[in-house]
Amino acid sequence: MASQEFHAHQARIAAAPRPSPDQPLAEKRARADAVMGAIPLAPGIVAEPVSADGVPAIWLRGEDVSGAAAMVYFHGGGYRMGSATAWQSYASQLAARCGARVLLVDYRLAPEHPFPAALDDAVAAVRWLVASGEAPERLVVAGDSAGGGLAAATLLALRDAGDPLPAGGVCLSPWADLTNCAASFSEKADTDALFSKAQADEAADLYLAGHAAEDPRVSPALGDLTGLPPLLIHVGDVEVLFDDAQRLAAGARRDGVDVQLSVYPEMPHVWHMAVPAFPEAVDAVDEIARFVERVTGG
Repeated sequence: MASQEFHAHQARIAAAPRPSPDQPLAEKRARADAVMGAIPLAPGIVAEPVSADGVPAIWLRGEDVSGAAAMVYFHGGGYRMGSATAWQSYASQLAARCGARVLLVDYRLAPEHPFPAALDDAVAAVRWLVASGEAPERLVVAGDSAGGGLAAATLLALRDAGDPLPAGGVCLSPWADLTNCAASFSEKADTDALFSKAQADEAADLYLAGHAAEDPRVSPALGDLTGLPPLLIHVGDVEVLFDDAQRLAAGARRDGVDVQLSVYPEMPHVWHMAVPAFPEAVDAVDEIARFVERVTGG
């Protein structure tokens, strides 16, 4: 059973004012930046804007980062919303709790920049970090929702291009199949208040702009995952993306990838972002920290 702290947090979220669903996309983006961007960083973590070979990003790191592993993180938002500004407080919590430096990538968004813009930016950011001297074996790629799918797609793109692969990948509530045909879209529709089939279809249309949804570069759960580094996949059992996480994990196992799938009872879409508000979010981020330590050698 979910904790009292979780239920109290959900009650606060439910009581907060919600924007109109008809609000223009630009206004939704601006509101998210204003609200989420105002949340304080984790104690001891500083934010530094950088250009990762032309891709805007933010470094989140503590004062003493000598020897710390690095994480390249891709935010969620259905490829049409989200930003480094909005996600920086959460990424600072990851940096603090994982003892890592987090490069939060501000990849281009649809509909202004449809596929492959987000993937190109993600790959460019990883390559920039490696070219700057980061050892791939000390590097993890990670992301949530669309960013979770993008993390897996980035690993596939790097593999196919012959690049040295990062030490691991972390996919949180991943949107990893943009065909949006999973049964969990209907089976979990009444329990997922944060994402829906209609929203997924709208977001996919904007990002794909006519490109085939079956392409593993947008739907990594449908691809051949052979040769990828270890993966950690998280999903809540009430999410419409439950099947996406299951299918991505099943494909990894089929193709010989070291994969850990953790299903958290009663947890909503990307509950990690509430850390440290309730124990389940803390537990999930602690599991990420253990994974990063394991695959990067501490």
